[in-house]
Amino acid sequence: MTTRTLVWFRGKDLRVSDHAPLRDAVSRGEVVPLFVLDPYFFAPLRAQELPHRMQFLLESLEALAANIAKLGSRLVVVSGKSTEQIPELVERWKIDRVVAHRWCEPFARERDRRIQAKLRVPFELYEGETLVAPETIRTGGGTPFSVFTPFSRAFAKVHVATQPLPAPKALPPLPEGIVAPDVRIPTLADLGIERNAALQKGGERAARDRLKLFLEGAVARYDELRNRMDVDGTSRLSADLKFGTLSVRTVWWKAHEGASNSPAASKAAKEALRVFANELVWREFTHHTLWDRPELLETPFRADFRAFPWRSNEVHWDAWVRGTTGYPVVDASARQLTASGFVHNRARMISASFLTKHLLHSYRTGEAHYMKFLTDGDWAQNNSGWQWSAGTGCDAQPYFRVFNPITQGERFDPEGDYVRRWVPELAKVPAKFIHAPWTAPANVLSASGVSLGRTYPKPIVDHAEARALFLATAKEFLHGT
Repeated sequence: MTTRTLVWFRGKDLRVSDHAPLRDAVSRGEVVPLFVLDPYFFAPLRAQELPHRMQFLLESLEALAANIAKLGSRLVVVSGKSTEQIPELVERWKIDRVVAHRWCEPFARERDRRIQAKLRVPFELYEGETLVAPETIRTGGGTPFSVFTPFSRAFAKVHVATQPLPAPKALPPLPEGIVAPDVRIPTLADLGIERNAALQKGGERAARDRLKLFLEGAVARYDELRNRMDVDGTSRLSADLKFGTLSVRTVWWKAHEGASNSPAASKAAKEALRVFANELVWREFTHHTLWDRPELLETPFRADFRAFPWRSNEVHWDAWVRGTTGYPVVDASARQLTASGFVHNRARMISASFLTKHLLHSYRTGEAHYMKFLTDGDWAQNNSGWQWSAGTGCDAQPYFRVFNPITQGERFDPEGDYVRRWVPELAKVPAKFIHAPWTAPANVLSASGVSLGRTYPKPIVDHAEARALFLATAKEFLHGT
């Protein structure tokens, strides 16, 4: 007997390869591919709060629609609240079952709960956002892990690498009686968003090209160069994993199983791949943690930080957002974010530490700012990163560790090329002084075309004084001394 399955694409699985719900639907008979333009994301005022993610999403959605058309079907696009549209369409189209990939965020789980309550047919959620399903990795006492290293050991014991599923060779045409309004995928202009030509291109093919480029190049020295801000030493696959234009299983298989087990792979290459795989396990850790502790999007993991006396200095905040703090690496990261929708992970850590510890601003303000402009803005990872930097999170950097933006720059941008790219007013400053231009002799600054306080700001805070203030504030608040 033929089963009519509604395959609900939901924004984190914008692909046809390694898509278990789609493959399963094809094996059972009739398939209705669907995407819902939910106002939660697609109402213009909401979309404008995530302009870079929306651009990548729309490009990926267009690519998905084209791929589905090539396979012989059509991506049906409807507009409205998912909690209303899915139950209504299931009844109207006589759907036998609904399938989709599971999300780990609390708001998404609530959405699914409400839909499940309204449906009179099976609603089956498949794993795919992570390599191992949430709730399946536990301590010996049966509780969630709070520290990464033991989590990673437990992960290694339960994770079995499996080959990604190929895309279906063909999809059946839409069944008769599937009538829906002819809603087109909106353009950026429809949503009031200006296109940013500097962003990564969305779509499954672009994602596969990035993975191929990484495996043929930067992965060989990933362990050496991943922290260098001045070179292209990372995979740049974060947005693809966030939107599911590549599955994490595909990335793991291609990078870890496919290459590291090759007899031709050198010891150094295997170590580089091991380090890259460990970053994918970190991603697992953040998603599993959010699943087990959904309150983390609202409150710190560490209960003793919940009433921490963060400050709100609008002048400092504005300088941090615009990239005019007077600390070149911090300023470069701020400008890279708004201009390109991406920030190198080392620069993210330096910038987050500076906002929370030098300026005593709550990590939540920085977290929200990054979520607005990051193309790869992922709730679990962004929250985890900000809480780690602030010292408030799960397995966090200790609160008393305060990154020095000068020495961090000297170590991870030794020639100053990262700063020169994003802070062009410092382009002619010698590498010796570029991470602390106020220490350069007047004649060097003059020859470099820099006038501190005019062409480039003086530091808005003194590093040593700001560090001491934060540590004193934290010590008094946390320990009462």
